[in-house]
Amino acid sequence: MGACTLAVTIAVVMIAIQHRGGRVRPRVVLWSWERPENLEFINPREIAVAFLARTIRLRAGETIVKPRLQPLRFPRGTELIAVARIETEGAALSRKQLETTVSAINQLAGRNKVGAIQIDFDAKESERPFYREMLQSLRKSLPANVGLSITALASWCVHDDWLTGLPIDEAVPMLFRMGVEREEVKGYLATGKTFRPRLCRNSLGVSTDEPLARPPAPMPDNIYAFNPLPWSAEAVSEILKEWRE
Repeated sequence: MGACTLAVTIAVVMIAIQHRGGRVRPRVVLWSWERPENLEFINPREIAVAFLARTIRLRAGETIVKPRLQPLRFPRGTELIAVARIETEGAALSRKQLETTVSAINQLAGRNKVGAIQIDFDAKESERPFYREMLQSLRKSLPANVGLSITALASWCVHDDWLTGLPIDEAVPMLFRMGVEREEVKGYLATGKTFRPRLCRNSLGVSTDEPLARPPAPMPDNIYAFNPLPWSAEAVSEILKEWRE
């Protein structure tokens, strides 16, 4: 996810976090990418699932929409976030592609039990006007009770503040697979600074194979966890231990 595996995504979280009788803080969301996944062992009162539901490839002259092809199993009552991955391949990003993309993502909101949409799109600077307009159009077309979130490159939340004003509920900074930005972001967080845009402060994206030496303070409300391997009870237990203790 992000620059390598999870680039732009679609997801959002609008839930009251309670210490008693409800969800504990921070809330943990498991990213489930394109592979068979059996999550029937999770406790839906503690864990939500953000699953790759659709991949949209924007190419010169065409838009290819690929649905999820791998099975996903989860217990009854699990909160679901449908993720839409957007990839561009030299496309001019036309009006028609914008409308097709919004329509393909909007369809995910009609799925049973999907309470939020998350977009995963590593938009280049030249693609940001397209992305902004797409989010504005999408927010208008989505039901009011369906949340909208995006994944965010860490740099967007540290020094490249173009997120302010977007019609989204959250931006999830992905603190893994950061590439050349890794040392810069680590140094920024080591100083105790928080993320600049408020949209980046309530959630955090982490990976099981890249533990954080120092997470940003204060503790975010939501932890999105990526696993390069299929999820297991042991891996989920480690995530809960790391972020709940």
